[in-house]
Amino acid sequence: MVNKFAIHVSLSDLDRAAVQGLPHSVRYFESGSYIARDGDLTDHCTVLLSGFAFRHKITGQGLRQILSILIPGDIINLQQLYLDAADHNVQTLTPCKIATIPQVALRTMASDRTAIADALIASTMVDASIYREWMVNIGRRDARTRLAHLLCEFAARLDVQGIAPGQPYELPMTQEQLGDAIGLTTVHVNRTLRGLIKDGLVFQNKRGITFPEWEIFMVEADFNSRYLHLRERGTPPGYSF
Repeated sequence: MVNKFAIHVSLSDLDRAAVQGLPHSVRYFESGSYIARDGDLTDHCTVLLSGFAFRHKITGQGLRQILSILIPGDIINLQQLYLDAADHNVQTLTPCKIATIPQVALRTMASDRTAIADALIASTMVDASIYREWMVNIGRRDARTRLAHLLCEFAARLDVQGIAPGQPYELPMTQEQLGDAIGLTTVHVNRTLRGLIKDGLVFQNKRGITFPEWEIFMVEADFNSRYLHLRERGTPPGYSF
């Protein structure tokens, strides 16, 4: 979480120490577990320390829409620092380790330290930026581009944690989950993924998923990482992975 804050805000050593010194407890969740449910009330904020999770909502007809993927360092329920009830579900994709921080401690730190308050605001704005891109992806891109774009986003976010886009990474989502993220059936996802593999844009084996030609794949995916805001201020606005 400290490293994520530092992307957008210059943190002093005292700021970093304050974040790392927050009171917290650690919990573990198995794959498929709910970390939060729609309507939950809580007095703590939750940070994902390891593993992957996802946000989702269920329609009145029982259909699921995945809203975003959560990676280590993400604050799972930052909105509840100022809003009472959760308005969506958070479920684990893999076994996860989380830290729970009392909201009062986080609010007090934000009041005392301007840089931390700025970092929390920036995190919220980046989340909104990602939601806008997902709306465009589902609403205006075809199936092949939608899937490629999602794969690019996941790789780019992992790159910040030291996994280069050209290196294999574990894709922790089933084809059903991929479909729920991009508005396609499992059959359509399977056919689209096979097409990307056949064309040499995606390589998949037991080690994970790889993009042999990252630059070409980004073009195929209509992907520019600008909306992720993964680089520090001052990076040229045209920068992309």
